[in-house]
Amino acid sequence: MKRLTRAPNLITAQHWMNVLSTAGVPCQLHNRYLNGALGEIPADQCAPEIWIVDDRDETLALRILEGARNGPASNARPWRCAKCGEVLEAQFTVCWQCGTARDPLND
Repeated sequence: MKRLTRAPNLITAQHWMNVLSTAGVPCQLHNRYLNGALGEIPADQCAPEIWIVDDRDETLALRILEGARNGPASNARPWRCAKCGEVLEAQFTVCWQCGTARDPLND
């Protein structure tokens, strides 16, 4: 198990956890409840941390997080849901109409 990164806040940490889990990278969220100890414990030790279960996933996980931090490219095109045909903007990874996940291989 290896620490991958620290997040600026719990909401961002949970989002990154969701992105990694969706990509199949097993990970854990540490320091979830330490924000209440801020002041008693140094701030850099209270930040939420994401740990990957398998150290071999580090390169992949860092690349996935970089994409999550930056969002879609400015020239990213909309995509069509394979199930219901709804056209969605590039930043969406799940169809709002039917809940089907985007298949990046069929964009």
